Amino acid sequence: MSSDPQQLFPGKLFISTILEALETKTALSGRLVQRYLQRAAMAGIVIGVLYASNFAVVAAFDAVDIGPGSLRSLGRIAGALLFGWALVFIYYTKSELLTSNMMIVSIGAYHRRTSWSKALRLLGLCLAGNFLGGALVALLLRFSTLTDGAAGTEMTAAVDHKLSYITDGAAGMGDLLVRAILCNFLINMAMLLVYNGLIKDDLTKSLAMIVAVFIFAFLGLEHSVANTVLFTIVGFGEGIDVGLAAANVGIALVGNFLGGGVLIGFYYAYLNDDVRYLARRSPLDD
Repeated sequence: MSSDPQQLFPGKLFISTILEALETKTALSGRLVQRYLQRAAMAGIVIGVLYASNFAVVAAFDAVDIGPGSLRSLGRIAGALLFGWALVFIYYTKSELLTSNMMIVSIGAYHRRTSWSKALRLLGLCLAGNFLGGALVALLLRFSTLTDGAAGTEMTAAVDHKLSYITDGAAGMGDLLVRAILCNFLINMAMLLVYNGLIKDDLTKSLAMIVAVFIFAFLGLEHSVANTVLFTIVGFGEGIDVGLAAANVGIALVGNFLGGGVLIGFYYAYLNDDVRYLARRSPLDD
C-alpha cells in the first residue's frame, strides 16, 4: 500500500521554514556581522529588562503583609507570566536568541544546509550579542535605583542558588544539566508550534511562547542566556565569583543544546526526513 510522504511527514513545512530562516541568519552572521550582533543584542536587552522585572514583581508580592504569611507564591506566578512575554518580544522584533538558534542550526546541519563551522560561528556571535545586550541593561541598572532593596535581594538570592549547583559537586551539576535540558526543550517546543504552519493567529503563537517561558521560570529551569544576564546584573552591583558563574553558564549551554538542538532539532529533522524514509522503504510497501 502506498503512502503519501506529505501525510507521513506533516512537519515538512516546519523544516522548510526553519531552513529559510537559517539561510537569512547565516547570511547576516557572515556578511553583515554588525547587524546580526545588533539583533542578538536586542534579545539580550529584552531578557535583561523582563528578567529584572520578574524579580521586582516577586519582591512586590512578597512585601504584602497578610498576617502570618505573604503573597510570595502568587508573586512567583505573576513574575513568571511577565517574563513569559520575553520570547514573544524577541520573536516579533526579529531579534536573535541563542537557545532557539540551537534548534535551527541543528536542523540545518542535519540537512547539510550549513556546516558545523558556520553553525558554531552563528551561535558564537549570537551568544556574544546576547551578552552585550544584557551587559547594557546591567550597566544601566548599576547607575539606577531600580534594583535597590527587595528586588536586588531577590536577584542576589537567585544567583547564590544558581552558583550552588556548582559548589554542590556532581549532584548539583547534574541537577543543573537536567534543568537546562528541560528549559530549552520547552523553548523550542514553543518555537516548533510557531514555525510549523498549523497555528495561524498571533494570539495562539504568543500564548505558546508565554506558557513555555512561564513553565521554565516558575520551575526554576536553567537558561544560559538568562543566567548570563542575571550574573552580569548582580556582578556589576555586588560582585560575583566569575569562575562559578562561568561553570554554571557552560553546563547550561550544554544542557540547552541537548534540549533544543538534539531533542527538538535533530529529532524532528530525522522524523521529517522523507528522502531517507523513501530510500529505505521496501518495494513491498507499494
